[in-house]
Amino acid sequence: MTGGVQAVALAGPTATPLRVVGIAGPTASGKSALALAAAAHWPVEIISVDSALVYRGMDIGTAKPSAIERAAVPHHLIDLLEPTQAYSAAQFAADARRLIIEINARGRIALLVGGTMLYFKALIDGLDAMPAANADVRAALDARAALEGWPALHAELARIDPITAARLPPGDAQRIQRALEVFELTGRPLSGFHGQQRTPGLALPLLALEPMDRAWLHARIAQRFDAMLAAGLIDEVRALQARGDLSPETPAMRCVGYRQAWAALDAGDRTPLREQGIAATRQLAKRQLTWLRSMARTVVACDAPDAPTAGLAALRTLITAQTSA
Repeated sequence: MTGGVQAVALAGPTATPLRVVGIAGPTASGKSALALAAAAHWPVEIISVDSALVYRGMDIGTAKPSAIERAAVPHHLIDLLEPTQAYSAAQFAADARRLIIEINARGRIALLVGGTMLYFKALIDGLDAMPAANADVRAALDARAALEGWPALHAELARIDPITAARLPPGDAQRIQRALEVFELTGRPLSGFHGQQRTPGLALPLLALEPMDRAWLHARIAQRFDAMLAAGLIDEVRALQARGDLSPETPAMRCVGYRQAWAALDAGDRTPLREQGIAATRQLAKRQLTWLRSMARTVVACDAPDAPTAGLAALRTLITAQTSA
């Protein structure tokens, strides 16, 4: 499927065309490799579209770009926050728009690269205007959940915002917390914000790396998780536990791989970690592909023998279209 390719412009009658392309795909599909290869052909800077890469101290389980890779090509939105802090899709969209303008002002092309599809959607479609995260409110909700359980808070949400509660399972801690937080801060249900005062979207040419054979991706996921274990994922999570200010309910610790490693350390049994980590990563990839199918995009088969060449050719088409617009 090929989405419409067009110059991306800032709002206003004297809008300046932007030079920006997105590279999306499921985990282990080769997005980072393609972005680094692109840097050999065009003057690019990479904006990470990954909800886990924003956190410091989470390097192995996020497959964070190495120091050498980051020295070779400028990377943005990596190592921004401590794992105790919150980062939202709205904040990403604001940061990404600012960075695209700054990168273009340096005469370079912005490549948005990652697999957090909610972030891509927030940037492309815009977002409803809602309050920013509030650490005190979230801490209070976490404390309540520790005593009462998230199903109890879900029941409370059903009383104040039945529309939102109906689409969330009782164990979806992150979204239940956000919905209750919005109500606490504004006195309005989360569902009441939908469709109102949306932030503007950005027409982003999107290149998607998608496998023709899901088994190929599953094998890559297994190899990648094995490499993380060999590189010291357990030790990384042990160090995060030792901080004393994180818990399994902290959003950063709910990332795939970290959640499973934390549970293994708590149980004192690493035996099921590999199987559970690979299974959770497969589920993540499935969700990512589902998101992609709803988005306008140019698709390159990441498991094709000529995938690297085809990916660069597709990028060239998208970049050329913007340059000539």
